Amino acid sequence: MNNTARNVVLVHGGFVDGSGWQRVYHLLRQEGYHIRVVQNPTLSLDGDATATRRILQQLDGPTVLVGHSYGGAVISEAGTHPAVSALVYIAAFTPDQGESVNTLIANPPPGAPVPPILPPQDGFLFLDRDRFPASFADDLPIDEARFMADSQVPWGVDALAGAVTEPAWRTKPSWYLVATEDRMIPPPAQRAMAERAGATVAEASGSHSIYLSQPQAVVDLIKQAAAGAR
Repeated sequence: MNNTARNVVLVHGGFVDGSGWQRVYHLLRQEGYHIRVVQNPTLSLDGDATATRRILQQLDGPTVLVGHSYGGAVISEAGTHPAVSALVYIAAFTPDQGESVNTLIANPPPGAPVPPILPPQDGFLFLDRDRFPASFADDLPIDEARFMADSQVPWGVDALAGAVTEPAWRTKPSWYLVATEDRMIPPPAQRAMAERAGATVAEASGSHSIYLSQPQAVVDLIKQAAAGAR
């Protein structure tokens, strides 16, 4: 019996939207996968997990659930859905029970790059536009990085504070792609979260926007997860 998952659901992180998955989407389509892209409101973790479950409900058969950055918190919360056969974290937060993005970033190690997050405005966060390319997307063409900076999605502080209730990675197999040049989530923190989750780990040279700069590396890991190749 072939248990290979043919469905993939892609979940974006903070400050960006689902359109960033386009390169990964087209590569997966060429391989015959059925793909859906969640558009997180990024107002609250509960709301984003609900949005993700709504998409999972539309698919038949085992599904690989993929999250980038804050999307890792979303898939940790929503991934307990029975359709989910595997979790894939792309330079992503991997919170345990009771943890949030806030708790995971609370004590950065000395010398770690500090993301240029501006003070909250009416309950929402933005990255400094001028520093966005260097911190979030320094391996992308500068025009593309500037477009991302100028089209930021406001990230709700309630989303950062949302605590995971029952982390899916404790009961579902997981894979993790470490972005070795990431200046948003330090690579050592990525490796530590992946190890704690018992994930199968791959590494690729890329910024926090590795899903844009190295889409094939992302697709290769998703294919491993779909096949259950640990």
